Amino acid sequence: MEKICWANTDDFEQSEFVIIGIPDESQSNALRKGTEEAPLKIRQISNLHDSFERDGKISLGRPFQGYEKQVHDFGDIRRDQIENTYDKISDSSKIPISIGGDHSITRQIINTIAKRHGKISLVYFDAHPDFVSSTTNYYGSVVNDVLSNIEISSSVQIGIRTPELEELDNIKKYNLKVITPFDIREQGIKQVTNSVLSKLGDKVYISFDMDCVDPAYAPGVSVPVPLGLNSTDAVYLLKEIAKRGIVGMDVMEVCPSFDVKDRTSHLASRIISEVLYSSGEI
Repeated sequence: MEKICWANTDDFEQSEFVIIGIPDESQSNALRKGTEEAPLKIRQISNLHDSFERDGKISLGRPFQGYEKQVHDFGDIRRDQIENTYDKISDSSKIPISIGGDHSITRQIINTIAKRHGKISLVYFDAHPDFVSSTTNYYGSVVNDVLSNIEISSSVQIGIRTPELEELDNIKKYNLKVITPFDIREQGIKQVTNSVLSKLGDKVYISFDMDCVDPAYAPGVSVPVPLGLNSTDAVYLLKEIAKRGIVGMDVMEVCPSFDVKDRTSHLASRIISEVLYSSGEI
């Protein structure tokens, strides 16, 4: 298996972060298919575009800022292996960085890691709230399906711009904080970031649906929506949240077959690297 270029140890035990691919889209209703291809493609693009050979040595295309995290690529797992795999990671006090697959996978991850961490603060980057409650256990009901394991008062959604009426009702019912791309444009990225950081608790999980980013920067997603976040603002937010420390993260809904010159897979690779090397740096 080709490993993501950010992995630097084959030893699971000595790692701080664990990369896991979950190539499954069985609970997606998207017209665009192919998110199951994302874990492999993101790994391939990371090695093609984020690393290079110099004098016989492999170098990575970003500074390490003097501190190299220990990152292990666990490989791919099936959906039915999530609970056992994430129990192992949690029991070893490591931080999982997951690559999907459709966004419903996040439900299983959160509901598993919450067994160790208790209720978490969820930072949910998405164009869609995924807060449908009339139907459950699919990619549009994730937030509803993890309600018992998140602290709603310290959670936030970022990038939302295409909610259904039912989702708006649920957002209002639970008083969930939502930040739209227009909020960022109006208030500025620094003010928005400070408001997010002030809300979060000490156990933060980031779920990043790539469609939160505008299709101009990330065209290869399963449900693209115009008027999204620009890539720099999205990554700035991620870096500042990661500095506070996280208990896990996922990157979901990359759809390589609809990408343009691998832009979305490359952005996903860079997102993972920025979170890895920002985490806990304060």
